[in-house]
Amino acid sequence: RTCIADGYMLADRRRPKKFSDEQYFKTQAQMAELFADIPEALANTIQIAKRCNLTLTLGESYLPDFPTPEGQDLQTYLAEESIKGLHTRLAQLFPDETVRAEQFDAYKQRLDFECGIIGQMGFPGYFLIVADFISWAKNNGVPVGPGRGSGAGSLVAYSLGITDLDPLEYNLLFERFLNPERVSMPDFDIDFCQDGRGRVIDYVKKKYGLDSVSQIATFGTMAAKAVIRDVGRVLDLPFNFVDGVAKLIPLELGITLKSALEKEPQLQERHDKEEEVAKLLELALRLEGVVRNVGMHAGGVLIAPGKISDYSAVYCQENGDGLVSQYDKDDVEAVGLVKFDFLGLRTLTILDMAVDNANTQRLIEGDPPLELEALSLDDKATFRLLKQSNTTAVFQLESKGMKDMLKQAKPDCFEDIIALVALYRPGPMDLIPDYCRRKHGQQRVVYPHPSTEVILKETYGIAVYQEQVMQIAQVVAGFSLGAADLLRRAMGKKKPEEMVKQREIFNEGAQKNDLSLQQSNDLFDLLEKFAGYGFNKSHAAAYALVAYQTAYLKVHYPAAFLAATMSADMNNTDSIRIFFDDCAPNEVEMLPPDVNQSAYRFKPLSKNQILYGLGAVKGTGSVAIDLMIAAREEGGPFKDLFDFCSRLDLRKVNRRVIESLIRAGAFDQLEPNRAALLAGVSAAIGAAEHANNHVGQDNLFGEEASVQHQLPAVEVWRPAEQLKEEKAALGFYLSGHPYTENKAEIAQFVHGTLADIAPQKQPKRIAGVVMGVRIRMTQRGKMAIVTLDDAVARVDVVIGGDLLAENSHLIKEDQVLVIEGRVSHDDFSGGNRVSANKLFNLPSARSTYASMLKIACNGQSDAAKLTTILQPYRKGESTEKKVCPVKIEYHNTSSQVDLMLGESWQVELQDELIHHLETWLSKENVKILYN
Repeated sequence: RTCIADGYMLADRRRPKKFSDEQYFKTQAQMAELFADIPEALANTIQIAKRCNLTLTLGESYLPDFPTPEGQDLQTYLAEESIKGLHTRLAQLFPDETVRAEQFDAYKQRLDFECGIIGQMGFPGYFLIVADFISWAKNNGVPVGPGRGSGAGSLVAYSLGITDLDPLEYNLLFERFLNPERVSMPDFDIDFCQDGRGRVIDYVKKKYGLDSVSQIATFGTMAAKAVIRDVGRVLDLPFNFVDGVAKLIPLELGITLKSALEKEPQLQERHDKEEEVAKLLELALRLEGVVRNVGMHAGGVLIAPGKISDYSAVYCQENGDGLVSQYDKDDVEAVGLVKFDFLGLRTLTILDMAVDNANTQRLIEGDPPLELEALSLDDKATFRLLKQSNTTAVFQLESKGMKDMLKQAKPDCFEDIIALVALYRPGPMDLIPDYCRRKHGQQRVVYPHPSTEVILKETYGIAVYQEQVMQIAQVVAGFSLGAADLLRRAMGKKKPEEMVKQREIFNEGAQKNDLSLQQSNDLFDLLEKFAGYGFNKSHAAAYALVAYQTAYLKVHYPAAFLAATMSADMNNTDSIRIFFDDCAPNEVEMLPPDVNQSAYRFKPLSKNQILYGLGAVKGTGSVAIDLMIAAREEGGPFKDLFDFCSRLDLRKVNRRVIESLIRAGAFDQLEPNRAALLAGVSAAIGAAEHANNHVGQDNLFGEEASVQHQLPAVEVWRPAEQLKEEKAALGFYLSGHPYTENKAEIAQFVHGTLADIAPQKQPKRIAGVVMGVRIRMTQRGKMAIVTLDDAVARVDVVIGGDLLAENSHLIKEDQVLVIEGRVSHDDFSGGNRVSANKLFNLPSARSTYASMLKIACNGQSDAAKLTTILQPYRKGESTEKKVCPVKIEYHNTSSQVDLMLGESWQVELQDELIHHLETWLSKENVKILYN
């Protein structure tokens, strides 16, 4: 266990030993033997034990004291703040005073009910504490989510500004959050902007005291597969050997090694027959379930009424001054500490940046600032975007499955988004087709009982939400909403004895409302099924609001939104590529990075233009970019590479940074020849260092020396090479695509694009550039999954067996490949995949599918030069090269000669050959003819 934690091999005699061989619990006999000379020492341990006493009070909750105005208790202050907040909310919801007056009684009645329950259960302090730190966050520039979990069902929370969704408008239930018939602590899950979450925790520490606030420990234990790998590593066993054993563990959540040995005969067989496997499993069984590492809860923060250490053991965070409890989340609650969830949500960071970007543009245009809270939830353009499933980067709606569902559902109101967020999960997903058909009038809406229509009408007779289960129990069987919540929980836990009890209560109530016993039992069975998959409507509604806000920004401010989305994920080039691919369909132009214009983040220049962020260029970093921007602001734009190097600290803006910026095209506005720039880096750095070493030195005539620097004369990169270097710096192709250069030629023997392919039995010929290669070991041997891209779409190609073995040297990134294979549906991705049976690189494909290389000399009679160019690519005596016949056409003013070269002069159609011929004779005089 120590070796696993510290990364040492068990057999390493030089490893440091933290523990002695005596550090274990000894038996009574061993202790008696050790203390034979002073047996009274052992006897005294009994006396010491009797004098030690610790009593833990469990099951109570201890909240910190929240300061209230003099003369007001917590309940009075909560009620006062709630009604004050309600008036503010109603003024926003109902600007018309007459309408507001009509609505007031319903809201006031609900508010009084909730305040009464909160006071009765002793939780006013909890609500005030949460409202306080959320108010601080909103007033100090930290974006806060509109709600999360069942807390969005509370009108008090809405009035206090804890949530931002009207629970009466969307029929959200308070009892789903706080049930007077089941006393337990309320639990608000709060989403904060990822970047600002730490500031809110710091505020809480300052308000309640550093020693009263802590985060919560988590304990990672050694699970079946992981413990085999850990033990194998410290035993220094070969990776493939350990990997083979680990892969025999069945894919079952929470499976133990003991259970795996019972379920997998091959694992048991290897245990019985192989000594090394037996030893590996024996040690793994002893360590399984043991704590491997201590971590920190993702969002939980404890606030105690005094020192945290009075309630729980604590430790200090590594590289920090914050405390962490040594109890996990269940144990801290058992000893009475209250957990507050401070969760970081990246989407809130994106929304914040996108609104800032949009408001910068609105300010220029003279428009008032955009406020997300004031958005109308019936914007036609937003719903048009959703119907088109143009939802890449839209919160909760960006997966392929979600996009397919949006195409079916065609949402046209906010309630649709709530339902779709709730439905798109493993349990209720099968109901999506019925929901869509009923919504569009293609299927009759049927209700389980006439009395349920008022509850299920919004979801077309399908129970989608947990709250609907509670309301049906209330309407049909006379349950209070508190009792209905207990019923819902019981149905979810499926405890037989509890279910019998609940069924009896339900039947008794239903029969009072004129349902027969059969109808009542049928409805109960249906509710039980619904409760198994029903989703929390309050949570779905809150997250649907965030989804709507992101969709609104995408459709109305596409550059501002996509710039924010990419800026929030600067280090993930795969994500940036996905968002870059989404720019063109949304009519957004991405401009390359520019040392004189770009910021660290992606910057919208207009509604439809984004300037690439320097921070997303590989190998740069915030320190180097901040120095560049500071130098630019102080001394004006950089004039050239030499000026750039002379004005910066080259210890921080080093060669690697400069070369990455050149490859990315960030110097293109100063010098478009990236090859020359890259070749001139050494000279530019040398000139800058020389200038720095001779600062203030004059020449012979007392004037400062002035030197004109020039870049080396280097040939411009060919498009494919430039794109390859660009991809090395950015992670993808920005200024073009390598497939485009060969697109017209490939179209002569590959018909259609990757977007056109569909499952079929006949082999299909496709082509694209290799964007990624994943190697997998299967029972049939090694298999490669190759991602091809043709600048229109992408597809995964599976290559295995002899085809992989013979062509592994061709399967590398940036290579153009032509594949023949069978197209099938990919259940994992939801798209297509191709199983290859033939594979060519572009020269091989040319030679395979071409009928002739036609060279028109047109007055050029230099046979020696032509021979020199063709010679390296000749077939000669080889029988393995894929070659093509050559025809020479010679034209001059008086004659024309066509010459078909002999078989030994057939050539491989390599890129270099075509390039040499086109350079000599021009492109129109070199033609490859295809059948």
